[in-house]
Amino acid sequence: MELEETSQNDFFVERDPIMQSATDALMLLSKAGKIHVKAEGDLIPNAVSIANIIVENFLKNNSKVELITLDSEISPTDGKMTSNIEIILLNN
Repeated sequence: MELEETSQNDFFVERDPIMQSATDALMLLSKAGKIHVKAEGDLIPNAVSIANIIVENFLKNNSKVELITLDSEISPTDGKMTSNIEIILLNN
């Protein structure tokens, strides 16, 4: 999975507060009907929390997780491995 590939429905997790990010992702999901929550490295737990807040709290019984993809990439320059996640959320 390459996080550089973007579309309108991609929501990249950054170092913002989780509730603010969840609200931003919810607004995108409301407009698009389907979003891809993406994160790398130590931001993966935040992505899981954001998806959980949306599905279990904000849109309980009105949304679902369609797919979760976990992957790792090894940097060709320094050989460090970076994990990443993509969580696809659907609004019913």
